[in-house]
Amino acid sequence: MSKISNILSEIGVSKVRLAKYLGVSRQMLYNYLALDRLEEWPSEKATRLMQLLEIKKESDLDNIEVDGEYIIKIDTKLNEGVKVALSGSNLIDLKGFNRKEVEVLTDIVSLLKDKLHDDYTKDTYNTYVYLYHYLQSMETNKELKYLLCFVSKLMGFTNPTEFLYNQEQQFNFESICFSAYTLYNKGGASRSKIADCHKRFVQEIDRKHEEKLSRTQELTTVKEQALKELGFTTITEDNAKEVFEKIAEIQSRGA
Repeated sequence: MSKISNILSEIGVSKVRLAKYLGVSRQMLYNYLALDRLEEWPSEKATRLMQLLEIKKESDLDNIEVDGEYIIKIDTKLNEGVKVALSGSNLIDLKGFNRKEVEVLTDIVSLLKDKLHDDYTKDTYNTYVYLYHYLQSMETNKELKYLLCFVSKLMGFTNPTEFLYNQEQQFNFESICFSAYTLYNKGGASRSKIADCHKRFVQEIDRKHEEKLSRTQELTTVKEQALKELGFTTITEDNAKEVFEKIAEIQSRGA
């Protein structure tokens, strides 16, 4: 693959740009380029690359002459290919998003697809289910955003002194997270303390579930009472406004 890398370097094509053209993540492209032969690539990606470089087989790489005309031709193809990739063809609908938003969404989806495609143990699938739950909960818990920032900084993607949200809260949260992270890696906490902490964690989750169940049961009871007082058997599009007003009235009685 060194030949392809050399040609791409001569043309001035960045790995980021080529990854977008091929519809894969940058990491996946690096994995492809680390392979010995082009035939080891997924056939769809290998064909797309050969179409870009205007070759029919890998041995044709030796016959490529990188001149001004060739560079312009490849650059034009790349522009058109990336434009199509960012138009939302690999997502449901990207209308109304600006270019940066489209790019980050495209990168995320490409990375998810690549990882899920190579998931032989189903660990990735299980992780993505948790990730989906995480995304669903972000608007209800600001600390989840702070946790993303902490991970980004810890992995070296973001400047550790950057604070895009509430600086004081984010600063405190990141400091506590780092303390816990350090303690975890050094194994400084006793097993009994860790077990006790996890027990309290489970108890807190159980308490929240019980509260949620209690609220659901309470709402069901109030709804049934409202329907009974109004003489209805169920909520319909026609009586919904009246039923909800009655529910609010019943709840206010117990306030």
